[in-house]
Amino acid sequence: MNMTTQTMTTNFQLERDAFGRLVLIDARGQRHEGVVPVRAFPLSAPGEGLSLVGADGRERLWIDRADALPAATQEILAADLSARDFAPELLKLHSVSSFGVPSTWTISTDRGDTTFVLKAEEDIRRLEGGSLLIASSHGLQFRVADPKALDRPSRRLLERFL
Repeated sequence: MNMTTQTMTTNFQLERDAFGRLVLIDARGQRHEGVVPVRAFPLSAPGEGLSLVGADGRERLWIDRADALPAATQEILAADLSARDFAPELLKLHSVSSFGVPSTWTISTDRGDTTFVLKAEEDIRRLEGGSLLIASSHGLQFRVADPKALDRPSRRLLERFL
């Protein structure tokens, strides 16, 4: 029997199996092992629109608002989402190897100092509200919540690529 997408109710449970994978027990008592939480809008509305997706890529459950769930369920989801949505915030841009691409950037983030390679100027995306998302050559995303809040030397370096 194929499972269709359920709308959000509190008639479900989440638990972890022996391997630490997330298991959804739906309103009918059916177990769905290896589900993955996926935010619909991870940057613009992280608390709204959350899908639990099965191992086959199909949505098993839609959650309108994560904050409406019981605290224990929120904690389980938060642990999985924090690993999936890892995007350090760029706080300071120390240097760039060249003003052409590819270039190596040396930065400070909310997770520490690092360097990365910017392959193309298209890897800097403008988001709603003026924030930026910068993709490294290895696919790691760095967020700049408010480019205007960066220190002056960081803004000058960044503006050369915008």
